[in-house]
Amino acid sequence: MKIQIVNGPNLNLLGVREPGIYGSESFESYLPKLREQYPDVEIEYYQSNVEGELINKIQEVGFSFDGIVLNAGAYTHTSIALHDCIRAIKCPVVEVHISNVHQREDFRHHSFISAACKGVICGFGLNSYRLAIEGLLD
Repeated sequence: MKIQIVNGPNLNLLGVREPGIYGSESFESYLPKLREQYPDVEIEYYQSNVEGELINKIQEVGFSFDGIVLNAGAYTHTSIALHDCIRAIKCPVVEVHISNVHQREDFRHHSFISAACKGVICGFGLNSYRLAIEGLLD
């Protein structure tokens, strides 16, 4: 099984960006632990701060991978283009958020991509990615 993790804007700063909200661990240090938990799953990782690059990556893997775990960051709340991209591909996408977006600012309560995704996981820190993979494995 092949799963692509796609992280959006500012998630390259995990570990240093607002640790009270996002924790103090970088994604690069978390990823090997995640791969260790799923030795039979090929887990690829991609991060970009650019919306079009996220769309390009999703389109690139969306017909050949078994699933995508997508943390679109702030693009979650603004991008109809990501919504349309998710609808256009074959593999399922699980929307992930590290924090519970519903406990945060009002503008974070609406997702433009949720309706196109298989499911949504939020509020479990970096463990949200593991939960998304579990959802894809089921």
